[in-house]
Amino acid sequence: MPQTQSTPSTSTARARPVPGVRALPPPTGCAADHHGAGRTRPAVEAKCFEASRFEARPVGARPVDAGHVDTGHVDAKQIGTEQQDARGEWLRFAPVQPLFRARAAQRLAVLAYHGVTDHRSFGAQLDRLRRLATPVSLEAVLQAVTERRPLPPRSVLVTFDDADRSVLTHALPALDARGIPATAFVISELIGTERPFWWHEADFLARHGGRARSLDCGHPSQLLPRLKAMPDPDRRRSLHELRVSADRRPPRQEQLTPADLLALRDGGVAIGNHTQGHPCLGRCDDATVRAEITGAHEALTHWLGERPIAFAYPDGGHDPRAETVLQELGYRLGFLSDHRLGPRLPTHPLQISRLQVDSTTSTRRFDTILSGLEPAYRRWRRQAVA
Repeated sequence: MPQTQSTPSTSTARARPVPGVRALPPPTGCAADHHGAGRTRPAVEAKCFEASRFEARPVGARPVDAGHVDTGHVDAKQIGTEQQDARGEWLRFAPVQPLFRARAAQRLAVLAYHGVTDHRSFGAQLDRLRRLATPVSLEAVLQAVTERRPLPPRSVLVTFDDADRSVLTHALPALDARGIPATAFVISELIGTERPFWWHEADFLARHGGRARSLDCGHPSQLLPRLKAMPDPDRRRSLHELRVSADRRPPRQEQLTPADLLALRDGGVAIGNHTQGHPCLGRCDDATVRAEITGAHEALTHWLGERPIAFAYPDGGHDPRAETVLQELGYRLGFLSDHRLGPRLPTHPLQISRLQVDSTTSTRRFDTILSGLEPAYRRWRRQAVA
């Protein structure tokens, strides 16, 4: 039976129409989008026009396999590679980029970061948001859903998954200096510890002699996909085998503390649930799915003094069992990592699309992600290969 939801601080009514919205000047126009278009090769133009066929659909319009293992973390790490940035350079001058930007003005862009490794590049991205978009808070998204009123044009919400210390040390100062709100989704069992993320630990152990019976794969790059594809009990057992067989222990990684979470919240970064230990929910049994969500929910409620109202699915893939638990706990917003734009009034509040981005991404490629052109091109490439 659904629990009675206590009113979180983010749902408090305000006098202004849409709280948390930073009203910024509109873009100066699309003239810059045409600059250099003459250098675009004909083959590139054809590909870009083909890519424009694939529009960002609202999440929920297609069936989702609960057993599917999304590789959001792998894609997020790859986003900053030189090859992808090079692709973003020419996509920025594609003839359809102005069309994608115009369409994106009527969509909601939720950016999904995984920490900040380049504070200068991250600052440049935030400056870009101030010029091209309307940064909004989690509170504004919640009120739009509650009142069934679309967010302003060009709305962008900044989010962070896993929430390592760089969110506090690098992201918060940059966000605060520009008046941009954000949301951080935390892994509760790491709070107040010096434990590394399990995927970082597994990679380190495998490179230092760690072995596991179920991980007899040739190249270290196959380690993480293999672990994610396992049923969760097998993943945990394999991690244990890696730990006892490796020649060295992984270096410590200082994580956020409960006091840090309060500092982030006070600085305009809302705190959300990202489960207890970041398993692949699609590989967990029903009891584990419930325990991962409720355990993190109870810990965050204790540390923050209020119930969290937003959740980010580990690895970005939707799980209907998780959504059921979230509804019982009174969650209002849930976020995927499907690399899509979404409607300004989310039609499925517990399945809101997000765009994967990295703090090292060049500003030109950042523009094509924000417009939806780069995600559409990636989907076109996958379909063309298939």
